[in-house]
Amino acid sequence: MSRSKVLWVIKGLGPGGAEKLLVTHARFADHERFQYSAAYFVPWKNQTVPELAEYGVESTCLGTGRDFDIRWVYRLWRYLRKGRFDAVHAHSPQPAAAVRVLVKLLPKKRRPALVYTEHNEWGKHRRSTRWMNQHTMRWAGKAFAVSKGVAWSMKGVEDVEVLYHGIDIEAVRATADRSGVREELGIPEDAYVIGTVANLRWEKGYDVLLRVARRLLVEGRGRNAWFLCVGQGPLEDELMELHDDFGLGDRFRFLGYREDATRVMSTFDVFCLASRHEGLPVALMEAAALGIAVVATDVGGVGEIVESRCLVAPDDDDSLVDALARALEDGPEPTVSPVALIDVTCKRFISTLERTYLD
Repeated sequence: MSRSKVLWVIKGLGPGGAEKLLVTHARFADHERFQYSAAYFVPWKNQTVPELAEYGVESTCLGTGRDFDIRWVYRLWRYLRKGRFDAVHAHSPQPAAAVRVLVKLLPKKRRPALVYTEHNEWGKHRRSTRWMNQHTMRWAGKAFAVSKGVAWSMKGVEDVEVLYHGIDIEAVRATADRSGVREELGIPEDAYVIGTVANLRWEKGYDVLLRVARRLLVEGRGRNAWFLCVGQGPLEDELMELHDDFGLGDRFRFLGYREDATRVMSTFDVFCLASRHEGLPVALMEAAALGIAVVATDVGGVGEIVESRCLVAPDDDDSLVDALARALEDGPEPTVSPVALIDVTCKRFISTLERTYLD
C-alpha cells in the first residue's frame, strides 16, 4: 500500500515551539502509512532540520538570502504542483493564507486536503496577516487551535477545534542535570534560579523581566536570586544594552540558543514567563514535566494549565515582582495542572492529525 504524502508548511524551522512540536510529531508518526516532508521559507531558521531528517522528514527551504521575499509564493506553487501531496498542513499564518489560494488553483482532482494549526493568539500577528487569514479561512479545510485562548482570539473564524499538543515527557525528564548545569555556569548550589526559555522577541516580554529583575535585586527582595534566559532573536542587541544599563551583571544571564535547553531548564527553581502573547508554550509544558514552579502572565492558553494564583496580567511589573518575591520567600511549589494531561496529549494530537490527513 502506498503511503499518503503529507507536506508541512511553516515559516521557519528554528528552535521555536511550533517547530519542536513538528519534531515530536516526526518522532512518533506512523511512517508506514505517511510520507512526511516539510517546506519553510526563512533560510537561517533551520536548527530543527537535522532532527526532522533523523526521523525521516525531508525539509526544503523555498526562500533565498536573508529576506522573506514574495518570490517564495511562486516557489511554493511549483513545489505543490510537483509534489502531488495528499494533505498539506500549514503551521504559520502567512504561508497558510498563500497555501489556501494556491491549492484552489490546482485542478480539483489534484487538490490535497488542507489542515491548519494556529499556534498563537491572533493579536500577535500583523493586521495584514490577520486579514489574509480571515478572508481565506473558508478554504482552510480542518482548522485547529493549540488552546482555548488561541481559538477565542480567532475572531470571525468558525469551526475551529481546540487540540492540545503535547511533549515527550520521558525525553524531557531524561535531560535533567541540575547540579551539572550549575557547576558549568558557576551558579552556587544555594542560589534561587528564575529562568525562562523563549525567543528574544517583543511579545515575550523580556524588557519586563529585566525591569523586574532590577527591582528584585536592587530592592533586596531577590535575596540570592539568579536569572537565566535561553533563546535567540532579533532583540538581542537591544536587550543586552538594557541589561548593561541596569547593571545586572552575572546575576542575569542571556545564554543564547542552547540545544540542551531542557537540561538548562532543569536547574530552574521557577520558570517565569512574562509574555504579552502566547499560544500554549512548549517550554511551559516542559517546565511542568520537570516539576518546576511557574509564574506567568495570563495570556493565550497559559491560564488553562497554570494555577490562577501564579498568574499576573501582561506588562504589570508590580504584580510580577510580587509574585516572584512570594515564590522566593515561600519556596518553589508545583503550580501547573497535572502532567498527566500532557502525557496523554503527546500521542493523542498526532493520532488526531493523522486521522485528519486521511479524511
